[in-house]
Amino acid sequence: MQLKLEAFTIENIPMIKKGDDLAKIICKNTDIQDYDIVVIASTIVSKSEGRTFTLDNVTPSRRALEIAHKNDEDSRFIQAVLDRSRECLVGSPILLVETLNGHVCIKAGIDDSNVENGLLLELPADPDSSAKQIADDIRKLTSKRVSVVITDTNGRSFKIGQTGVAVGVAHIKPIKDWCGEKDLFGKVLEITEEGVADEIAGTANLLMGEGDGGNPVVIIRGLLMYVESVVTIKDTYRPDGEDVIRKGLRSL
Repeated sequence: MQLKLEAFTIENIPMIKKGDDLAKIICKNTDIQDYDIVVIASTIVSKSEGRTFTLDNVTPSRRALEIAHKNDEDSRFIQAVLDRSRECLVGSPILLVETLNGHVCIKAGIDDSNVENGLLLELPADPDSSAKQIADDIRKLTSKRVSVVITDTNGRSFKIGQTGVAVGVAHIKPIKDWCGEKDLFGKVLEITEEGVADEIAGTANLLMGEGDGGNPVVIIRGLLMYVESVVTIKDTYRPDGEDVIRKGLRSL
């Protein structure tokens, strides 16, 4: 059986500002169909939610001062990262943290690109909730049932280069469990779990681009992965007790 999917960007997405209705903008600029997967860069979600800030009133702690000295960075910025982190896994030469929402990334995902000078942009506080709200708003506007994946770009352990990853989901299970299925030779699969949300994010990232030529919204069509049930990106985060990498980092 031949399988195929379609992926395309949405044109004419304006510079997003606080209060902008992303669902309305998306629906205005493309023809949404049932079961589309709407993939959205976290940058514009954060902008629409007003999640920009400055370092003007940030007072660095002793720990922030120590990390900043080692990394040759602004101690106020380091403090801003720590304020948005549940745990600092590596302080130097990179600042790798677990965010308050459970996502592990460099510098808590705080970004100074594609924002006005002097402003910093943080990730959505609850990306799952943001994704659900956008999906619900699209359904109200079009009567179409869509899944939403909010993405960010992350580096990868042991490899050079960044790729898109999912940081929030709605109406799509982020993990596809193949356990109990059979392979080509009839052998029952026991531990195969596919990170479909991240695969979708990576696919969309090929079209989104970076810099001033970016396309922050991509539609993936042809994958029937819509679910009505409540889902969360946290299902992709390995439980603390099973994470040997995290255990190793803590022992450094």
